[in-house]
Amino acid sequence: MPDIVIKNTTIVTVNTQREILYGHSLLITGDSIARIALWEELEADLPDGVEIIDGRGKIVFPGLINTHNHLFQTLLKGLGDDKVLKDWLKDMTFPGAANLTRDDVYTAAKLGCIEGIRSGTTTMLDYMYPHPIEGLSDGVIDAFRELKIRGIFGRGMMNTGEHAGTLPAIMQDTETIIADLRRLFEEYHDTENRRIRVWAAPAAVWSCSAELLSKVWELVNTYESGISIHISETPFDRDAAEQLHGLPDAEVLEELGIVGPNVLMVHCVYLTERDMRMAQYYDMKVSHNTVSNMYLSSGVAPIPRMLSSGITVGLGSDGPASNNSQDMIELMKFTALLHKVHTKDPTAITAEKVLEMATIDGARAVGLEDQVGSLEVGKKADLFIYDPGLSPKSIPLHHPVSTLVYSGTHAAVETVIVDGNILLRDGEFVFVDEQAAITQCQTAADNLAERAGIDKNKYRRWKSLAF
Repeated sequence: MPDIVIKNTTIVTVNTQREILYGHSLLITGDSIARIALWEELEADLPDGVEIIDGRGKIVFPGLINTHNHLFQTLLKGLGDDKVLKDWLKDMTFPGAANLTRDDVYTAAKLGCIEGIRSGTTTMLDYMYPHPIEGLSDGVIDAFRELKIRGIFGRGMMNTGEHAGTLPAIMQDTETIIADLRRLFEEYHDTENRRIRVWAAPAAVWSCSAELLSKVWELVNTYESGISIHISETPFDRDAAEQLHGLPDAEVLEELGIVGPNVLMVHCVYLTERDMRMAQYYDMKVSHNTVSNMYLSSGVAPIPRMLSSGITVGLGSDGPASNNSQDMIELMKFTALLHKVHTKDPTAITAEKVLEMATIDGARAVGLEDQVGSLEVGKKADLFIYDPGLSPKSIPLHHPVSTLVYSGTHAAVETVIVDGNILLRDGEFVFVDEQAAITQCQTAADNLAERAGIDKNKYRRWKSLAF
């Protein structure tokens, strides 16, 4: 690939000094950032054939890191409105998941990644928990590879949980799960120039036996990988875990020894003070899914408390059926505003802190802080160019971080680069046909709803307030 220079631009580095460099240029050589300097210092040493991108009036940000997703749910957007988590799972999500095909999963993941890339997302952690048939994991990874996004595939699993509503059709036995997880590690982990990684992603403590959780944890550490798991999203999660294991979900992890910096706990809305001390002590990470928690009325996670205690918190969109968006720019704004109004403190979370959560803290959450999350020499060239002039929403520009978080829009994301590859150039995708992906996804979504017996007319009824 040719070297790339982004010339005469504003660079929001999110480095340790949190420098914002005005009128600087950034050189990409191969898959990495080779130099950041003034154009006058850079120009004389440029190699032949370098591609020059004019960055005047634009801002370069580190690529955004989505630490939690369920990409198959791209096909289920809009079918689970106005439900709490337990009913949302029982009435729509589990029936849809039980009827998935590999083509469905590939199509959904492809469009989900396209939408994410359009909002500046360069790293995506997908959490594929239902496995009604073999090969669904490979469909997601195929989409990651085709789009050339940095993809972490979380191999989800459930081997119990009928007491809490899990459908047997999406469960597997322990031996099948472990064998397939090992296969995925051997076939895909650290491939595609290390852009593709494999993690384990038990669906919930209450849907996995102690034996399965322990075996998965052993395998994860054998392959030097990570584990992500839903924890305390609602009181239901804690109660259902206690019914199965005798302890609330977060305490089960400690009881089984599933603790450490490669554990990413998702949601954590109802963590206790004890749970948070445990997370801080073991350097366990948290994925905060602001919009999903609001959509499902799950509650407000104590994120300011976690941050003040030193817990690393990244941001996650959650699945498209409980958001219903892959827009990480929108997610940053919701995150800042939710915690300001919840605490009645405008400084509870700042625009700068939210950007950190979406970049360098997200990188720490998935164990990639030495590679991505900030714009520094030697790190991977994962970044996006934001042109506020493409949208009246982002003008005037005074402070680039404030503009992105509070006035940002995917319409102003001009170019996205991952691993030195340009994925989105001047608003156009390089490696995929976006319109074809949109058409294919609509067809797949219609077919899945029909196979799953989900009555779309039921969801089309006008629902006003009941008094």
